[in-house]
Amino acid sequence: MENLTINMENNEMLSFEDFKDAVLNDYRIAVESREASLLGRREVLTGKAKFGVFGDGKEVVQVAVARFFKPGDFRSGYYRDQTFAFATGMGTIQQFFAQMYADADINNEPLSGGRNMVSHYTTPNVDEAGNWLPLVDMKNTASDMAPTAGQMPRALGLAFASKAFRNNPALQTAAQFKTLSDHGNEVCFATIGDAATSEGHFWEIMNAAGVLQVPLAAFVWDDGYGISVPTALQTTKGSISKAMAGLQKEEGTNGIDIYEIKGWDYVALCEVLEPAIEKIRTTHTPALFHIQELTQPQGHSTSGSHERYKPQERLQWERNWDCLKKMKEWMLSSGLTNEEEIAAIHQEAKKKVKLARDQAWQNYIEPLKQEAAKAAGLIQNVTTTTVAKPKIKDALQAIATTLRGHKDPLRKDILGAVAEALELLQYQLINPEVKALADYQHQTTAAWNQLYDQYQYDKGPKSHKNVAIVPADIPSNAPVINGFEILNKYFDQLFAHNPAVMAFGEDLGKIGDVNQGYAGLQAKHGVERIFDTGIRELAIMGEGIGLALRGLRPIAEIQYLDYLLYGLQPLSDDVASLHYRTAGKQSCPIIVRTRGHRLEGIFHSGSPMGMIINALRGFYVCVPRNMTQAAGMYNTLLQCNTPALMIECLNGYRLKEQLPANLESFTVPLGVPETIRVGTDITIVSYGSVLRVIQEAADRLAALGIDCEILDVQTLLPFDTEHLISRSLEKTSRILFIDEDVPGGASAFMFQHVMEVQGGYKLLDVAPRTLPGKNHKPAYASDGDYFSKPNVEQIIHTVREMMAE
Repeated sequence: MENLTINMENNEMLSFEDFKDAVLNDYRIAVESREASLLGRREVLTGKAKFGVFGDGKEVVQVAVARFFKPGDFRSGYYRDQTFAFATGMGTIQQFFAQMYADADINNEPLSGGRNMVSHYTTPNVDEAGNWLPLVDMKNTASDMAPTAGQMPRALGLAFASKAFRNNPALQTAAQFKTLSDHGNEVCFATIGDAATSEGHFWEIMNAAGVLQVPLAAFVWDDGYGISVPTALQTTKGSISKAMAGLQKEEGTNGIDIYEIKGWDYVALCEVLEPAIEKIRTTHTPALFHIQELTQPQGHSTSGSHERYKPQERLQWERNWDCLKKMKEWMLSSGLTNEEEIAAIHQEAKKKVKLARDQAWQNYIEPLKQEAAKAAGLIQNVTTTTVAKPKIKDALQAIATTLRGHKDPLRKDILGAVAEALELLQYQLINPEVKALADYQHQTTAAWNQLYDQYQYDKGPKSHKNVAIVPADIPSNAPVINGFEILNKYFDQLFAHNPAVMAFGEDLGKIGDVNQGYAGLQAKHGVERIFDTGIRELAIMGEGIGLALRGLRPIAEIQYLDYLLYGLQPLSDDVASLHYRTAGKQSCPIIVRTRGHRLEGIFHSGSPMGMIINALRGFYVCVPRNMTQAAGMYNTLLQCNTPALMIECLNGYRLKEQLPANLESFTVPLGVPETIRVGTDITIVSYGSVLRVIQEAADRLAALGIDCEILDVQTLLPFDTEHLISRSLEKTSRILFIDEDVPGGASAFMFQHVMEVQGGYKLLDVAPRTLPGKNHKPAYASDGDYFSKPNVEQIIHTVREMMAE
């Protein structure tokens, strides 16, 4: 106990009383967290909350870990870390219950505004204007999400950012970075359940951490089961620490440190963690902490009972080795406290948690009851009018009475009752009372939709709409050079003037990427800023996510668009929904650079745009037709806080382009199509590489007397925000959507926007058409390309058919 007394608080000697207070405070937090879990389950079983997943059984290890979590550090965890959140101040018990009730009032539930399930935590990284907060002074967490092991990629990146801040000379002097890092001394604390370590994410990230040597502290909470499946069926040797022993760092090697600790042993936890975390902090050696012999007193979640699959012997063991029970036994045996003090802690915890629960419930339900009463009153008013016949009057009275008496009304209950009443009244809006009820329906529906729809994209000062549009200045005598040279010159200027930018990916550093966009730039700007990675797309995306969450501007490369699938999960589940699920509190301005569309071969000519735009709502998706457009889009994106995917044309790097004089400053507006050929007979809408095929077809169609107007959409997300396509359609009355995706992919997306959102169907003289690629992947070689993607002859044939209708 003497060693523990010394090490509890940053190696400072504590008096016995101070030491006792510190230990009892940890125990108090642990007990309060257990009470929150117990009461939380009851709230689900009584119907007040929809679902519950809790951190019971893991309280002691989490209060111990929280002791060594400092301002500037980041957490990347999952939904069993409520005790850690309480101990670090990242969340309160009242917020815990507000999140359980899905309270959409941001003042009551600031973690997600009612969007996320219980125990999903968030701390802001930007202010309301999109400016970076002083993260170095804050205890930070990435926003939690449910997909198992999904927290691991960004955990690598959050740790990698510390390495960048420590080793990247470009980040050493600028004042803008001093509030983001203290010389890279920050640790990322990642937590994961033992069963989730079976996911490929975990293995790829731990290997990458060992290679990169970043300050990652990965904690595996091992309670012996993954829902009903025991560890023996999940992990080789039944132990993640044994299975990963080959990654153990040895003298003269990279790798990770591995620790095994009992999760109920408070003393051992504190004694091991203090020097271990300090080593990670100072040396950037990552570590795996296998926290064993944890329990799950209430089972996996409120969806089932663990009594169904755990034998009685295991259930009894869990009762005997419950971490609160073991910590209490240690405190009593060591003379730190007595039964009376412990009883008082438990009694006070019950009161505190119940009070927090009751307050959270009142804050949530009272405004809804008032809204229900208001709606019931408007329905009641209609019963006094002449439009309410006796039968209808009785039905309306019943609706109003039911709504007014609803014990726990939801918003959908209120709007459902109002709709039912209006339907009974046949929407006779000539009557003032009926009109008042209809107005209430319209206004409330709009307001509540806004409550749940807002924040998908940043609409503040860092939105693309606030970027000044600067046209490209291309002098008449501008040099004509290869497309890749345009990008190379652009990136050279960018890295010279923006120290926050870093670029990385497979073959990107030494050889300057496979298409030479970065040729020679690593030698010029440094290996810390432009560098190679291993073949591990998840880790590349994770590095980019973590760097972006910590205020830097990463350009993370997927070598070919076909391989985006390897890194898509964190982009879709984590980044795309981040601004939404944090109610605007977190931004992650990663730029994912890749290349795709036409080339040769099944896995090097993909254009899966439908998949991308549906998986990445929340991203900007840029599809430039050439490298000059790409450079302008990069300039726009770097002034925004929204994540983006840049898809360059794979077969365009050696096509000739004129070099703009203002390469580093011109911008391309997002969501604004560009008319690249003016015509009067038919509007053709597309993007990317196929535009060159369309232009050739348009030239040949002109010889046949058909005048084509061609629009390059430039971005798919956002898509034609000014409705320029419908303006063209108003002139031509015919429209054809062409792209290289499969039928029903991006062409259908564009079709729906123009026909439905823009009302383009009203402007048609003939049926609108789409001309996509084939259902199969593109076959190899030139003939494979010709018969797999839209070709000139197909386009000519389709346009002639449409003109003949």
